[in-house]
Amino acid sequence: MKLLYKAFLFLILLSIFSCKQPKKEPITSSILAQSTDIDYAQGFTIEKLSSGVTIIKVSSPWPESKASFNYALVPKEKLSSITLNRDEYNAVIGVPVQKIVVTSTTHIPALEALGETGRLIGFPDTEYISSPKTRKRINEGLVQELGNNESLNSEMVIALNPEIVVGFSIDNQNKAYETIQRSNIPVVYNGDWTEETPLGKAEWIKFFAPFFQKEKMADSIFRSIEENYNSAKALAKKATNRPKVFSGALYKDIWYLPGGKSWASKFIEDANAEYLWNNTSSTGSLSLSLESVIERAQDADFWISPSQFGSYLELKEANRHYARFSAFQNNKVYTYAYSKGETGGLLYYELAPNRPDLVLKDLLHIFHPELLPNYIPTFFKPLN
Repeated sequence: MKLLYKAFLFLILLSIFSCKQPKKEPITSSILAQSTDIDYAQGFTIEKLSSGVTIIKVSSPWPESKASFNYALVPKEKLSSITLNRDEYNAVIGVPVQKIVVTSTTHIPALEALGETGRLIGFPDTEYISSPKTRKRINEGLVQELGNNESLNSEMVIALNPEIVVGFSIDNQNKAYETIQRSNIPVVYNGDWTEETPLGKAEWIKFFAPFFQKEKMADSIFRSIEENYNSAKALAKKATNRPKVFSGALYKDIWYLPGGKSWASKFIEDANAEYLWNNTSSTGSLSLSLESVIERAQDADFWISPSQFGSYLELKEANRHYARFSAFQNNKVYTYAYSKGETGGLLYYELAPNRPDLVLKDLLHIFHPELLPNYIPTFFKPLN
């Protein structure tokens, strides 16, 4: 009788214990609920499963990458109730994220647009950040300096204990990222810089949104940028002339300028101007001789982005041959070098990938001033 009582008591306790355990849902059995529309970006996709888990796949973490990365974003309240096959994912992250480290200035505007600047706790090379809002947090000691991206101070990152590090890399050989991941801090690759179109780069705001559960907000922000960009592009088509444009400058006897399929070249095309190297197939930079540039661009109407030169005098003192270009002689050289943050960071490198509509309007105002007569440029201004 005593033995039967003990067995009965054990069964009751087992039943109570079993009832208290959350039922675990295998993520692999979840069905796709919806995919986020990605219309221009080529380097990532987002899918939301019926379980509430969001899957981000980054297929272009760096140029010509053969590697891709899968990240599972799980609502924090569901972390204990969902079973994950962690071998399928490079990282599993609870969302919304409260503490984040990012590593490129192009990441800063996305955080600010989503209203998540307060989540940023560390950044490498903070002097390159131009945004007044984030600079204020740096000055207050709320964003820690972490070295530089290629030699990120992994000990400081680990001490800060962020929930994720958003990294970028030219390959898969960043030792600091490996050290950080071994400390169970996920490193998530962002490949916005590999995109070849202006709207493709800007659409990476949708990449950041799921980490803060702000997908609808990101979609609204991007749609506004897209509408502004396409409106400026349509306005450019009303111009009656199509000026000739070249770009770049010499560096150690090599003239570097954008390839014909590059992001920078696309802006010039959409502003209804003729980029003189638009027939080349490069998506990056071209490396040319001074002689070849003079031969093709000597009579061009505009010279855009003459490296870091700040005046016509600096150009002429650097190389007297610069004065041979008609754009130089006619004061038609424009630069983004004047738009800087308080510590010298160039606003163009930070904000332009996120706000291509502002870049296009700048160029439209330069090439066709009659179409935007009262426009105040954000980035490109006449060389002194």
